[in-house]
Amino acid sequence: MVDAREYHERTKHTPRELRGSDFRLDRSNKPRPYKIYEDLARFVPPTSVDPPDEPVLSALAQRRPEPMCGPDDPGDAGDPDVYTLCHFATGVTKELEREGEIMEALEQDRETVRFRAASCTGKLYHVDLYAVTGECGAFDPGVYHFDPHAGGFDVLREGDYRGVLAEAAGNHGGVATAPVTFVATSEWWRNAWKYRARTYRHAFWDSGTILANLLAVAHAAGRRASVVAGFADDPVTGLLGVDPEEEAPLELVPVGSGAPVPDAPSIDPIDPAEAPLSEAPVDYPLVPDAWRQSTLPDGDAVRAWRERGDGADLGTSAPGDGERVELDPVDAATASARPVGATIERRGSLREFGHDPVSERKFATILDRALRGVPTDLARGRGLLDCYCLVHAVEGVDPGAYRYHPGANVLERIGETDRETAGRLALDQPVVGDAAANVYLLTDVERVVEHLGNRGYRLAQLEGGVALGRLYLATYAHLGLGGRGFTFYDDLVTDHLSPRAAGRTPMTMFAFGKAET
Repeated sequence: MVDAREYHERTKHTPRELRGSDFRLDRSNKPRPYKIYEDLARFVPPTSVDPPDEPVLSALAQRRPEPMCGPDDPGDAGDPDVYTLCHFATGVTKELEREGEIMEALEQDRETVRFRAASCTGKLYHVDLYAVTGECGAFDPGVYHFDPHAGGFDVLREGDYRGVLAEAAGNHGGVATAPVTFVATSEWWRNAWKYRARTYRHAFWDSGTILANLLAVAHAAGRRASVVAGFADDPVTGLLGVDPEEEAPLELVPVGSGAPVPDAPSIDPIDPAEAPLSEAPVDYPLVPDAWRQSTLPDGDAVRAWRERGDGADLGTSAPGDGERVELDPVDAATASARPVGATIERRGSLREFGHDPVSERKFATILDRALRGVPTDLARGRGLLDCYCLVHAVEGVDPGAYRYHPGANVLERIGETDRETAGRLALDQPVVGDAAANVYLLTDVERVVEHLGNRGYRLAQLEGGVALGRLYLATYAHLGLGGRGFTFYDDLVTDHLSPRAAGRTPMTMFAFGKAET
């Protein structure tokens, strides 16, 4: 049995660990990046997806559940559009034909690669989205699994089970009145095939990018939406019919508001048959063990957990006395008007960066819109994360290492850096040093776990994942810019940012800039 601090230490990347590893990918055993239920009814919505017209930068700039943009009177818009929300959170948004040496090695001429709405480590797409609805537009009350590959919904249960989630969430107000609550899960093997024990980290990184999209689309449509990290886990696994040794719930996202949900009905066990993901799945016990050690037993425990986190920025540190650089993000009137749906469809993962500088205002706007904080169920301050930037090519900002202070829109200079060092920190990937800027999100894992237990570690990683997803969207809202998430040597990052970041460790990292021409 491991607690989150031990798990984090055991899954850190180090140069020695990677040099000494003899692990090789078994491509013949690669899991399918989506699940197939073999005997469930299928529901295909009668309408196509219909994303809101609201600019993505307006939709991102929210740290509260209540929408600050979108329709003036969302009550006139009907129920939340479940299909549109699912599609732009985790649906297939583009397809490309891939050829080359890899395909020759597999004795195939070409392969159609399907890209999803949100980024995912290794494009392995191990996070699934379920919708638990009442009467909601075209959806009858039920429990549905979204199939991004086919664009339809598998019907797991018929009837209104929203009360199960409300009770599991300690009667959280958002869940208790939402027409639909989404549940994000991770099917471990689909990511562990490549990343092994680090999959538990990736579960929250990758669900975070999906939830960043989901929140943006919901808020753009004028819907109330938040991330609920505190809930009793066993009732949710029972409702979905999943085995946590293989697939486990990560977060709840209630969308919209309405009448109180009905009381929780009894849950009859279900065990829907799934087609095997690959020929010989491999177990990595550390992953479900880490998840299990972070579970909460019931609604009373959930409420007590939330009370422990109220009013404190547990993972963050106070400003220092470094030189200040004032940033000037654009206002709403002059910001990019690219709508949320078009931005999600445009999003990519930039492979090569040029060295041309990014304008200070675009740099400032990306940080400002993406890093204002995540609407979660803990009534705290800004969150669990500190933001640090390695600046290489931003007009008006000297190259160097900085702490970024959201809200104040200020960079605090903490030291020197260079492109070679930046690439070294990011698993010796020189492309990271080519970017205009690298954004690291760090937290104090020891302090977070001390106050919020192992569940707090989930939340810290999740906040890093949502920030990563928002950085993607804020970057791709701007013509000519692109970005990509990367992994890193954990302790080398801390060392490079110290003494300012002493005692803190990175959760996620994003590099952005102009494309190589």
